[in-house]
Amino acid sequence: MILDRFQVTGKVAVVTGSGRGIGAASAIALAEAGADVVLSSRTEKDLQEVAARIADAGRKAHVVPADLSDPGAAAGLAEAAKDVFGRLDIVVNNVGGTYPRPLLDTTTDFLEEAFRFNVSTAHALTTAAVPVMLEGGGGAVVNISSVMGRIAGRGFAAYGTVKGALAHYTRIAAADLAPRVRVNAVSVGTVATSALEVVAANPDLKTKIESAIPLKRIGEPEDIAATVLFLTSPAGAYVTGKVIEADGGLQAPSLDLGLPDL
Repeated sequence: MILDRFQVTGKVAVVTGSGRGIGAASAIALAEAGADVVLSSRTEKDLQEVAARIADAGRKAHVVPADLSDPGAAAGLAEAAKDVFGRLDIVVNNVGGTYPRPLLDTTTDFLEEAFRFNVSTAHALTTAAVPVMLEGGGGAVVNISSVMGRIAGRGFAAYGTVKGALAHYTRIAAADLAPRVRVNAVSVGTVATSALEVVAANPDLKTKIESAIPLKRIGEPEDIAATVLFLTSPAGAYVTGKVIEADGGLQAPSLDLGLPDL
């Protein structure tokens, strides 16, 4: 049956930023499809709650609280997977993000910090994971990018630049690592995560955002998790080097930050 191709039974995944939001939803989806999961983010309480959901799905979770803005901490998750589960098949580079700032307020230090948190950490974990993946015959990597990596909006100089870099890193890594390791990305639109809580709590602002999205709704973390599952499972076995746009059809930012002309 075609649904069998969406199973990852017996596989082992590492998901960064997996305490909540897209990372948590992706980790739970992979577990429900049969994988054991290494979870990592800063807050252990959040990770333990996700681990309990994974246990309810009949799979195992290993919790690694860490500051993943440190590429070395991200890289260490590959060894943790091998030590605890004996293998590694799937990596979801979800951790990332940065605050919007006007271009002239975006210092080089701010830009470089955003690059390290969004791109360097993904590279560190991917390069650490690949040798372990190859021991088991190969694997799949998914990088969580953003619609702001391909469209322009005021205030997103750092965020848009680094997410655009992560998208192209995906294409380059896929070329280097084919055929045994597939690398893809998800370009995420406006999704109901903790970063959007303040906005979503304002009914007028929420309505304004929804009206700007062609599908007329804010995405759910599970929308992205389903895409991650496709890309990491045998269902996506013929897909590599691609950036899947799970963004509700956005062609412009869903929220104008209101930054004035110079």
